[in-house]
Amino acid sequence: MKEMWCLPPKQDAAFVAAMEDVLDVYERPRDPTHPVVCMDEASKQLVGEVRDPLPTAPGSPAKTERRTRADFAYFIRDLVDGRYKYATKIVLVMDNLNTHSVASLYEAFPPAEAKRIADKLEIHHTPKHGSWLNVAECELSVLGRQCLDRRIADRPTLAAEVATWELDRNDAGRGIDWRFTTADARNKLKRLYPIPVLESRLADH
Repeated sequence: MKEMWCLPPKQDAAFVAAMEDVLDVYERPRDPTHPVVCMDEASKQLVGEVRDPLPTAPGSPAKTERRTRADFAYFIRDLVDGRYKYATKIVLVMDNLNTHSVASLYEAFPPAEAKRIADKLEIHHTPKHGSWLNVAECELSVLGRQCLDRRIADRPTLAAEVATWELDRNDAGRGIDWRFTTADARNKLKRLYPIPVLESRLADH
């Protein structure tokens, strides 16, 4: 799993803008017509499978299989037409991975279908160096510690193990108790906030 609580090394307006946007989403009251869905991805090496690396240009390192724009597009369509088909908007929190965009819908589907799906989404991207702001990453970290911290041979076994873990966790009512707010960020991470131009000019006089 990725390291949690990664922060930019200095003042970063882009970071704090995206951070406050996501934190404001988390402070909204629960609304079934606007469900908040946090999305992230994680990899797991399967010791029983051998997969040939993808070919690359000469001199480049070999690559393993990655999620594609089409994978993302079909996953989002399943959200829109499946579990959340009665939602007015799906409030989607995710990182800025290049596949995580409305453009992926237009690559995978005809324009009218892509637009239909996109119109059901309200997208909020976590900032660079701020994947810890995605509740899904927190959940994946728990999954890694409780379920994936051992050798698993193949995809069917992986799917069965994760499904069992998910069922047990949901039945027990366990989840992420998110308490970090915009007010907390302005207090605890103030070093990341740029000094406003007006205040800086006044301080010079």
